[in-house]
Amino acid sequence: MLRFIVLLSAIVGCVVCEDTPDIPDFLEKGNCAKVGIFPKFDLRRYSGRWYQTEIIKNAYQPYTKCINSFYDYSEPMFGFNVRTAGLSPEGEHKKLEGKIYPTKDFPASHMLIDFPTVMGWPYEVVDTDYDTYSCAYSCVDWNAYKTEFAFVFSRTPENNGPATAKCKAIFNKHGVDFSKFLTVPHTDDCVYRA
Repeated sequence: MLRFIVLLSAIVGCVVCEDTPDIPDFLEKGNCAKVGIFPKFDLRRYSGRWYQTEIIKNAYQPYTKCINSFYDYSEPMFGFNVRTAGLSPEGEHKKLEGKIYPTKDFPASHMLIDFPTVMGWPYEVVDTDYDTYSCAYSCVDWNAYKTEFAFVFSRTPENNGPATAKCKAIFNKHGVDFSKFLTVPHTDDCVYRA
């Protein structure tokens, strides 16, 4: 997390000091929404396969279609070994492996993303019923800028299903603009190998 904050502050500093309009795509004016987190989060019930059905564009994910993740709960780690995969814009199957886990400083539903090729990001479960949907938020702000990602997860690979409706209402209620979300296509040619 510290390395991300140092990098983000350097980027913001360069953008602000040069007063250039060329702000990276993942950085925008504003502050993170105060979404809150899911109380009494049960990591064991959260484990298993999740499909990303809607997301705020994420430059750190190499895929745009058929995105799915397998959360393998680890008792000794008190977190997850996670495999996320999908198809790139060119149709190539890509996969990332890493960990997502709570830290001692926050409740269990406020976790840290720890992947070798991705900076450490917060992973906040805003709401879930464990069986149908999960609404997750990831944002870091610095002064008047933020890096904001959000995800609609479903236990089934369907767009515009109950997960979408539930998370849309939750994100809009907490000030996360759902019009920024992109639909992740889940079509007949998807093969789920995370």
